[in-house]
Amino acid sequence: MLRVAVTVEQSWHVVPGGIARSTVDLLRALSARDDLSLVGVAARHDHPPDAAFVPPVPVKHLPLPRRLLYETWQLARFPRVERTTGPVDVVHDMGYVVPPSRAPLVATVHDLMFLRYPEHYPRHALMVFRRGLSLARRHARLVMCPSRATLSACVEAGFEQERLRLVPWGVDARALDPERAGRIRARHGIERPYVLFCGTIEPRKNLGRVLEAFGSIDRPDVDLVLAGPVGWNEDLRGALGRLDGRAHALGWVPPDELDALYEGAALTVYPSLGEGFGFPVLEAMAQGTPVVTSAGGATEEVADAAAVLVDPRDVGSIADGIERLLDDDALAEKLGAAGRERAAAFTWERSAELAAAVYAEAAGPER
Repeated sequence: MLRVAVTVEQSWHVVPGGIARSTVDLLRALSARDDLSLVGVAARHDHPPDAAFVPPVPVKHLPLPRRLLYETWQLARFPRVERTTGPVDVVHDMGYVVPPSRAPLVATVHDLMFLRYPEHYPRHALMVFRRGLSLARRHARLVMCPSRATLSACVEAGFEQERLRLVPWGVDARALDPERAGRIRARHGIERPYVLFCGTIEPRKNLGRVLEAFGSIDRPDVDLVLAGPVGWNEDLRGALGRLDGRAHALGWVPPDELDALYEGAALTVYPSLGEGFGFPVLEAMAQGTPVVTSAGGATEEVADAAAVLVDPRDVGSIADGIERLLDDDALAEKLGAAGRERAAAFTWERSAELAAAVYAEAAGPER
């Protein structure tokens, strides 16, 4: 049995995002295995994370607050993980911070969009990401990537191909109670047919063009619902106001309520400028909801042929994609069924199987 320490600090971030979600769900699937002993590692905190992001493994806390821990890990390379966990066979960094340890390091690189769009990120976050990338290149024995798009970006960023392993994320395709789903939508004030956008409000998610595209569509009977927390570097109040009440910004929605929003939507629109994976695409498909998403990159990789693909930089292309699905019930039904079938191939059990194989390989003799 391998003892693996996994960084879980992202669960305490103000906007936990996809890193926290993938960490929690992967750990839940890994915990079901009998060949691993798992322990989380985090900074000092006076409170638990939000219930949706509580790590499903024991968590050991180092005696430093997050900001200071990140600085000392990245610059001074202390304290070692083992100070709080005791001996471990592998350390898995899930979030670009790369802790020091005597054990072999596995690093997950979710995406490298901060290299492509540095202007989209807060200054401090950009600094942390760049340092983390440099440390992962230097210290990681193996690197997990959730998509081939991210794997290719890692090669371009200087990682040797032989250190990279493809480990796609999964989705829990839960059957919904129709009455509960209806109550959730009613509680959020959703009363009319709607197009759903799900994601953090930040420039990379391309929500400004989504709002412009939706505003150009002559469908006054359909609303736009935005589910996601306010992030950074994006103020869309003016664009929302121009939609005359047809756009509803719900803010952060608990993960256990998102399925009801996906399931009730006429379609999900997610023309992101770049992703390492694209959870909203997969989650919508798992509920049989047709998807409009970006051509090229990880979102097309996840969707394959089960979505309408658009140019994310072209407002007209996004609008055309939305209109195609709103106006063609047969196409929407066909893509919804294809998406459900496609999503069934992405399970957390499969993710855990691949991750466990990476741990075993990393813990073996160094090549």
